[in-house]
Amino acid sequence: MTHSPNLVLTVLHPADSVAVLTVAGEIDVDSAPALRTKAMELIRQGRPHLVLDLAPVEFCDSSGLNTMIGILRYAKDRYGSLSLVAAPPHVTRLLDVTGVGVLMPVLPTTSEALEGLVAPGGTNEGHGTA
Repeated sequence: MTHSPNLVLTVLHPADSVAVLTVAGEIDVDSAPALRTKAMELIRQGRPHLVLDLAPVEFCDSSGLNTMIGILRYAKDRYGSLSLVAAPPHVTRLLDVTGVGVLMPVLPTTSEALEGLVAPGGTNEGHGTA
């Protein structure tokens, strides 16, 4: 688990190339670098398919939005993907108003995001925190 002043990041590893990063708290100019660092670290560690669970996000500003765009580009450059899950209304509104929602659609649940990423009967190395 990673802590920043107003941000808590928790990681699950449901499959070899996938990480689910739950983001809790505020994504702003102070905390966005911690999110970016953790996400890029996971991708570099061989988990290019990243799912961001945004359900516990209390606040997200343009810094958070720019961070998500940067993570998406970084993942795609490494043949990966970024999925957003369970974003609260204030985050989906930010995505919609800026047009970024077209690049990063929000799925209702982590299970739906994982459907296309985790092969049925594939390896499941369990989960833990990082």
